[in-house]
Amino acid sequence: MNQELANHALNTAKLRGATYADLRVMDIRQRELSTKNGEVGTCGESESFGIGIRVIAGGAWGFASTDRLTKEGVQACAAQAVAIAKASALAKTHAIELVPEDAYVDAWQNPYIKEPFQIPMERQLALLKAADDEMRKVKGITLTETGMVFRRIEQLFASSAGSRIHQVKMQSGAGIVAYSFRNNELQKRSYPASFGGQHALQGYEMVEAMDLAGNARRGGRCAVALHSAAQCPEGVRTIILESSQLGLQVHESVGHPIELDRVLGMEANMAGTSFLTTDKLRKLRYAADIVSVVADARLEHGPGLGTFGYDDEGVPGQCTNIITSGLFTGYLTSRDTAAMIGERRSGGTVRGESWNRLPMIRMTNISLLPGTWKYEDLLADTDDAILMETNRSWSIDDKRYHFQFSTEIGWEIRGGQKVRMLKNPSYSGITTEFWNSCDAICSRDYWTLWGTPNCGKGQPMQTMGTGHGASPSRFRNVKVGMAFKKD
Repeated sequence: MNQELANHALNTAKLRGATYADLRVMDIRQRELSTKNGEVGTCGESESFGIGIRVIAGGAWGFASTDRLTKEGVQACAAQAVAIAKASALAKTHAIELVPEDAYVDAWQNPYIKEPFQIPMERQLALLKAADDEMRKVKGITLTETGMVFRRIEQLFASSAGSRIHQVKMQSGAGIVAYSFRNNELQKRSYPASFGGQHALQGYEMVEAMDLAGNARRGGRCAVALHSAAQCPEGVRTIILESSQLGLQVHESVGHPIELDRVLGMEANMAGTSFLTTDKLRKLRYAADIVSVVADARLEHGPGLGTFGYDDEGVPGQCTNIITSGLFTGYLTSRDTAAMIGERRSGGTVRGESWNRLPMIRMTNISLLPGTWKYEDLLADTDDAILMETNRSWSIDDKRYHFQFSTEIGWEIRGGQKVRMLKNPSYSGITTEFWNSCDAICSRDYWTLWGTPNCGKGQPMQTMGTGHGASPSRFRNVKVGMAFKKD
């Protein structure tokens, strides 16, 4: 779409009575590949191209979208957005106010080496089938699954304030999982993480570096061995969480409750509201002193799924301190919600899944900052604990306060050594109590920025990718083993 059509849309909105307007033109290309038990499961590619126009008229928001990218099409879409805003204004409780933001004319693209869409599907499927074949060579494996997904998003943002921003984001992801079913019990091992593996703003080079086939048999053997492992004990114990599980813990018990639209009651779909009411800002002792968490969309933080140059309000990607040495210090904000709580600037966290979805507050890269421990020293310093790896399931209440997680595998730590494998490990707790029980965090050498490609929010639901950096960490006095408690 050229600038002329963007100008037609913005001018139409202004003539119809909008006091502010912005638009996003998005060209989204996606490729998905998968295998199951050695057979091709998914092999497809799709593309979506259209425009979404957002306006303020009568002090209320209006939004409309179209894939008819002609002068007449975008003008009609802009007019519809204004009409919706004026209708919404009849029921508004307050007029929309936006915190100031400069206008930007810029271009941004994440770096990558190999263009995934230039690699033949046959070659990518061959890599998946090789990993699938290796897993099925392990005696006792009953089901194998592999998958890859690639997504290229090209986007133009334009606003009535004068911004014109062009961005291109390339996302890649892959993972494998081996299942073993025996005596009415299912065990599984995923690589490099569960629920689709690892995802990031990188090219095909990331998938090749995973060495899926080289890691396949190890995962399969581990899944089978879990059947003979001891059941995770029940009680109050010290636990150590490896980084991918801790990344999900951050997502659920920090990332969602800091979304300011949830806090203000403007959004409750999919993940509920939040216990982090505005009176707690800069007052609540969220975590132990050694815990600091940031929301960081900048490329220097890493190639996360929450990394970008500008958000969907034209606000530059930035770093917000969420938990600072244990103290709750920040929310995820938009230009209008920031104004509601007296902030001077948006945190730049607004994104929409596609051109036909209204942008909303979404997590960027919500990351636990590294500590100082070496992993081997952390184990050596731990006399009696359970190490838990790779998420299997999770549950958390609609205030994001009470939670329960289970992982694929656990290890009993005694005298600083792994002494035996444990199956069906789980732990539960209360968000602030849990984070205040953290007493050791491993260093940057053990820190990984994990990608969560499937975070759902909104109505109709939008699926968005987020990033979560973490390194292995230790927590004291945690309830374990209750999820698989037997009567």
